[in-house]
Amino acid sequence: MSSGLFDLSGQVALVTGARTGLGRGIAVALAEAGADIAGLGSRPMPDTAAAIAGTGRRFVEVVRDLEDSSGLEAVVADIVARLGRIDILVNNAGIIRRADLLEFSEADWDAVMAVNLKSAFFLSQAVARHMVGQGIRGRIIHVASVLSFQGGIRVPSYTAAKHGIAGLTRAMANELAPKGITVNAIAPGYMETDNTEALRADPVRTRQILDRIPAGRWGVPQDLATATLFLASPHSGYVTGALLPVDGGWLAR
Repeated sequence: MSSGLFDLSGQVALVTGARTGLGRGIAVALAEAGADIAGLGSRPMPDTAAAIAGTGRRFVEVVRDLEDSSGLEAVVADIVARLGRIDILVNNAGIIRRADLLEFSEADWDAVMAVNLKSAFFLSQAVARHMVGQGIRGRIIHVASVLSFQGGIRVPSYTAAKHGIAGLTRAMANELAPKGITVNAIAPGYMETDNTEALRADPVRTRQILDRIPAGRWGVPQDLATATLFLASPHSGYVTGALLPVDGGWLAR
């Protein structure tokens, strides 16, 4: 049980992409602060369930492929029926496809945009409708990227989607702030996740990346915990439309 500024006791958080990596780390951090968790992932997530159980909080698993954005209102309604409410939404789910620009396929473009941007919007819309209907002063947190600020290499759809998340964060903040709901984004740098496995396996690319990060290391899921708790906290109600880099100094170089 947490106390103080980051106390989320009695709240419910929905975290997408909660099966591994950043999503699991975020879900555990929210649970340790007192929130019950609905974890959404494309496959079952027994490790996440066990980690949440270890905090003493309730956990509801939602197995859902977000490449299909239909029926998200029903997903939200089911979570509310099982956990009572949703106070916090973390749109973390994301996929990446790498190919040279001249070879990049329409199928890879569509898949990334569907998961990383389209479903993030429509799930946010469904959760915001619930929050407004119940008078909940909620928190919506998108997981953006340093590629919300930069172009990247060989990841055009991922870059476009993460730029879209930055714009969506601001657009949603404008409309939802009067309803007591904040919308912010965390922009992780180069993290140890499934999405960066190919980069970390390439010794040349790994050295190029680490040489540019002032902190001198890859980020880990725990590095996002405090940023998430700050933006989820009831005490951050005057912070909205912000993009918070957690990147070891990458963007400062």
